[in-house]
Amino acid sequence: MEFVHPIRDRKKIDAMKKYLRGSSERNHCLFILGINSGLRISDLLKLRILDVVDGKKIKERICIREKKTGKNKEFPIGTNAKRAIVDYLKTRVEYSPNEPLFISRKNKRHLGRWQAYKIINDAAKAVGIKEKIGTHSLKKTFGYHAYKEGKDITLIQKLFNHSAPSVTLAYIGITQEDLDNVYLELNL
Repeated sequence: MEFVHPIRDRKKIDAMKKYLRGSSERNHCLFILGINSGLRISDLLKLRILDVVDGKKIKERICIREKKTGKNKEFPIGTNAKRAIVDYLKTRVEYSPNEPLFISRKNKRHLGRWQAYKIINDAAKAVGIKEKIGTHSLKKTFGYHAYKEGKDITLIQKLFNHSAPSVTLAYIGITQEDLDNVYLELNL
């Protein structure tokens, strides 16, 4: 597996949102839910309608068992993610609760990893991102921006089930430049 980066630039994130919304509500929702949940792509792609919808209403929380760790994960669905889910489900004429949330157009099964990679990578290239971007960039973007907005690294570490804060910092792509900026911008 190749090393991929988080999407650091908020303007690029906004450009990707716009690009993906223009291509498909499904692709837009995949991106929005990915960067706002911190889920691994394997867990994101395995979501079913019943994981996010209760009757006709979007749930307040997503509760899943992580594929990689086998641990239960429960988290609230934020406003942007709820809106993206609502907009996407309006395009699904009819669906049952047990169907995949992110459905393949070819066979009514879960969207595949390769297709998800292509969606995210093509959008990144279209908006001028030069770094290596893949499906794992969604999770890294979540962690990176949580950290940059002042969330305690130990909380992000716990969300990601990492063994130490240093592992989390390396994982989310905190660079020496980021660390140097602490000194340069503080100026007490």
